[in-house]
This record gives sequence, C-alpha cells and structure tokens, in this order.
Amino acid sequence: MRRLSRLQRQVLGLYRELLRAGRGKPGAEARVRAEFRQHASLPRSDVLRIEYLYRRGRRQLQLLRSGHATAMGIFVRPQGPTEEPRDATAQETVLDGSDGPKSPCGNTGARETPSDGR
Repeated sequence: MRRLSRLQRQVLGLYRELLRAGRGKPGAEARVRAEFRQHASLPRSDVLRIEYLYRRGRRQLQLLRSGHATAMGIFVRPQGPTEEPRDATAQETVLDGSDGPKSPCGNTGARETPSDGR
C-alpha cells in the first residue's frame, strides 16, 4: 500500500472532522459525503484546486462547529432543464402603488441631505 501524502492525510482528516461535526444536524452528513464524492475524481496533480477546496472545507467546518448552525443546506439552487437563466443585465421593477416602476436599489432607507449640508 502506498503512503499517503501530507495533503491527502489533511483531506481525510477534514472529512472525518466534518462528519463528526455534522452528527445530529439534518442533512450535514449527506452533504459532506456528496461534496467529497463530487470532487473525488480530481487528479492528484491539481494541487491548487485541492488546496482551495481544503480551505473551503475548513471554513465550513468552523461554521458547522460554531453552534449557530442547526442544519446544513444547499447555498446555490441548481438550474433545472425547464428553468431559463435570468438575464443579469435586466433590472426587475417593483411596483409600489405609484404610476411608474421603482428601481430595486432605489429605497435604501437613506435620506437625502440638502446640498448646503443641513
């Protein structure tokens, strides 16, 4: 059997720590396993990507251990085949009962001050 590299040992340790931290939190263990399976086919030579994913996993472990996390969910909803991608340049309009459209960023709660500083 081949000896594991230091990075491989770190990744396996992270996997065990994430599984332990996720016990008792709905969806955590399944999510951890799915993430590691998804990236298991990365080539060993792609060290930059592996290190990036390792650091990302470390941050998620800190969040999971923080005590504020009660479950683990999916942050980004994948697009299905029937959904159309949203146009990032198109602005949504929100009607507030007035005649014209309102910008989504228009009501920030900040009051305008007169130009003389009062």
